[in-house]
Amino acid sequence: MEFFRIRRDIPFMRHALVFNVISLVTFLLAVISLATKGLHFGVDFTGGTVMEVSYQAPADLGSIRDAVAKLGLTDVAVQNFGSARDVLIRLPVRQDVSGAKLSETVMESLRKLDASVELRRVEFVGPQVGKELVENGALALLFVSIGIVLYLWFRFEWKFGLAAIIANLHDVIIILGFFSFFQWEFSLPVLAAVLAVLGYSVNESVVVFDRIRENFRKMRRASVPEIIDNAITRTMSRTIITHGSTQMMVTSMLFFGGETLFYFALALTIGILFGIYSSVLVASPIVMWLGIRREDLVKPEKKPQADAVV
Repeated sequence: MEFFRIRRDIPFMRHALVFNVISLVTFLLAVISLATKGLHFGVDFTGGTVMEVSYQAPADLGSIRDAVAKLGLTDVAVQNFGSARDVLIRLPVRQDVSGAKLSETVMESLRKLDASVELRRVEFVGPQVGKELVENGALALLFVSIGIVLYLWFRFEWKFGLAAIIANLHDVIIILGFFSFFQWEFSLPVLAAVLAVLGYSVNESVVVFDRIRENFRKMRRASVPEIIDNAITRTMSRTIITHGSTQMMVTSMLFFGGETLFYFALALTIGILFGIYSSVLVASPIVMWLGIRREDLVKPEKKPQADAVV
């Protein structure tokens, strides 16, 4: 389905060097921020106290956050758990107060707001568990990246796999760079969003790469930049429809999903925007500079041998 069709190919590859310089600068800024400031890990990674409380009526999450904030606690996650009456509260580790004492203090503050509140369970998540989550998350990113390279290698050619993984890691580092620079909380939902962006971005790259391979068969007299420009231009309508529809859903989570889904949706928004950019203006130029040729994708037809003269 196409809402519009661009008649003349847009010369993206003519400005490929400029776009890649911009990408390189952005990538380096993200790396510098990660190296100097690091990520602001949430309770899922740093450890802390997890409380589950229940109310007789739907809970007011805003009032609960205000009550906890008055205790001098920062980086507290408050969200519904199962139903509107059940609330999950994640409290960061405090060296001067034990987890049991901290939970009692929070419950006293909550009972002042609503005497019907009940404490269902309290769990303490140690820093060692958070360390394991960081390591497992890094391994997940590594295995996903390796799987993407192998998939594109077998489906297309190794140059496409290398270009795609460079572009996708470019997206991941930039997302992490944003969270590092602004010190937004990095939690398990954000990690899930980063992994989702990897798969989402590679899907866009596969669409462009598939059109490039098709053009190598059809446009036999065209140069490699012309073939890539045509492939990108012909997939623009599909790109706008797909990413626009996805972003509409993500935007609704961003503005109406509450604090629980805010950073998850924010990471997806950054990933979608840079995923479009990297698939078109990072992966495709890299494929061109790696020296992709028609012979890499289209096997030459064998000429029938003449019958031997008897």
